[in-house]
Amino acid sequence: MLWASAGVVTLGFLVALEIAARHYGVPGPITTQAQEVIFAPKSGPLLYASMALMMVVLTWRERFVATAVAVGIDVVFFLVRWAFDARMMFGNGALWVILGCGVLAVTRRTGRERVLLLKGVGLGLLLVTGRKTGDAWLLITSKTRPNVLDQYVATADHALGNPSWLVGRIVRATGPVGTHVLDYVYVQLAVAAVVVALYQLRNVAAERRFPKHHLVRTFLVIGLLGPGIYMIFPVVGPVFAYGNGAFGTGGGHWALASLWPHTPPPVISPHEMPYDGITPRNCMPSLHTAWATAIFIHSRRGPRALRYAGTFWLIATLGATLGFGYHYGVDLVAGVVFTVTIEAALRSIDRGWDRAGTKLVAHGATVFVALLLSYRFLPLQMATYPWVFGPLLLLAMVSVVYGYARTTELWEPKVIPAQRPEPQPELV
Repeated sequence: MLWASAGVVTLGFLVALEIAARHYGVPGPITTQAQEVIFAPKSGPLLYASMALMMVVLTWRERFVATAVAVGIDVVFFLVRWAFDARMMFGNGALWVILGCGVLAVTRRTGRERVLLLKGVGLGLLLVTGRKTGDAWLLITSKTRPNVLDQYVATADHALGNPSWLVGRIVRATGPVGTHVLDYVYVQLAVAAVVVALYQLRNVAAERRFPKHHLVRTFLVIGLLGPGIYMIFPVVGPVFAYGNGAFGTGGGHWALASLWPHTPPPVISPHEMPYDGITPRNCMPSLHTAWATAIFIHSRRGPRALRYAGTFWLIATLGATLGFGYHYGVDLVAGVVFTVTIEAALRSIDRGWDRAGTKLVAHGATVFVALLLSYRFLPLQMATYPWVFGPLLLLAMVSVVYGYARTTELWEPKVIPAQRPEPQPELV
């Protein structure tokens, strides 16, 4: 019933986004996903990562067969596109396999086996659909929010020393190598999440059930709630509001001035500014930071290589979001608090709400709202007294992170070592 209810809600949400996108003259998430059955996909790696998630419910033999079928279908599509000189991209085979497994579950499986396979198919499709849904959301933010609050956020960012300007200069100094590495990390964030999720779901096929909590759930909730905040706090980012065309981007005549990344913006009394109807208002909070933080949290229970990879992905994502001018420093602070609060809420739902979990979620939500309010109504004071507000921002974020670490440690089951029995005196 829970999965069925979630499916109905998701379908209704997708239909609403499809209608909204059509209102603005572009195809919505349902149409763009259906097109990828035949036409070149937008992201082949994402489709294969989605198929890998789906295959956690299959046996090893079934996984080999599914992979071979996907690759074979992609080879056929590749040859046809090459013959007609069409745009080249792989991934159609992976989508066909996911859909085929869904048909197989309905027609050839029964009972728990059908439910398990449908859950796997749903998990794979949710990752793909989440990407399409995000694209539709970003379009809606650009069309419905003509004014942006970048002046407020840029002014508040003085409290942290304008890190986007600093990291932007560092990234440009590294040349094409550093730029390409960070760009790959930034673009392939979903693939990194799948690697961690596959480790968490590695025993699904053997145990015939999913674990209560895993990374995909956190990813989906972040993607569902985050764009709603974009509508409340529309921000385009420093490279667009203050950009000079670095990395092939920039605000053009919509930018206030050509300042990023060499000259920090002046401290002025901020106000809303109009912006174009194309650029997404997707800065506050930084969802790339939020997702990378979730990857870091969920990789902590993995082997050493996975923990190192999670740490690298978090650091590289922070460097990319700032270094490419896509986010201000205060966006990242809000993104970390946003994720930790969501993660605490999901874990509390799984284990049952208690006093510690309720306090942690309430504290995180309060800090997040306080951050948004301070960026909107106290930016000038934050810029005027950076040595006061800068540490306060970091302490607020650290308080949520520390509270999460301390509370979840209390939730972990304690391993009590077995006591050795005391030697009994011998009877004479």
